[in-house]
Amino acid sequence: QVQLVESGGDLVQPGGSLRLSCAASGSGFSSYNMDWYRQPSGKQRELVARIWSDGSTYVSDNVKGRFTISRDNGKKMVYLQMNSLKPEDSAVYYCYTNRPIIGPTWGQGTQVTVSS
Repeated sequence: QVQLVESGGDLVQPGGSLRLSCAASGSGFSSYNMDWYRQPSGKQRELVARIWSDGSTYVSDNVKGRFTISRDNGKKMVYLQMNSLKPEDSAVYYCYTNRPIIGPTWGQGTQVTVSS
């Protein structure tokens, strides 16, 4: 079984920065891809960033150059560094993984609000 727990969400002013963290439980963490999704209020959930088991990364076009995903396999942690935040980045941010047999697992989410 896998559990994901996000933290780090907060209220921040436009132009500010936040780092989100996702703590994973269970074995085999280093072998699996990890994603960050977000869901703005009243909108669909969307993929923000992915980090593969080999450390390669993807970030969506609307956050490219501002957000960075990283992982620490020894600590079973995934991070999302968010810089130059905009009001449109406001959303609940979720950590996600999908493993064989276990299937998809979502964290409970952490709220990010960008507002002056």
